[in-house]
Amino acid sequence: MIYPADPETRSDGSFFMNPVVSPSSFAKMPDQPHFPAGENVKLSAAWLIEQAGFHKGFVHGNVGISSKHTLAIINRGGGTAREVLELVRMIQQAVREKFGVDLRPEPIFVMGSGL
Repeated sequence: MIYPADPETRSDGSFFMNPVVSPSSFAKMPDQPHFPAGENVKLSAAWLIEQAGFHKGFVHGNVGISSKHTLAIINRGGGTAREVLELVRMIQQAVREKFGVDLRPEPIFVMGSGL
């Protein structure tokens, strides 16, 4: 539910999917929250993001990460799609560099010529 007075509710919900890796890839990583995913291992995207330096309440221009949940990217007021994409790419790059894991967004992007 969106509450106009609470900017923390201006999000699309959980932004990144929990990545799934092979057992051999998981064995090379630091101890972290994980879940079975068939013969593979599902990781916590929220934990990866936090460990890569993006904490709850992180701000990038007019957008940021919710202070309530690491997976929620919010518009703090006046945010643009460009700012959201910049933040998404910053998070993806940091997680890839630290853990060798690619985070995939849950939303489907429709790009116009202005982005």
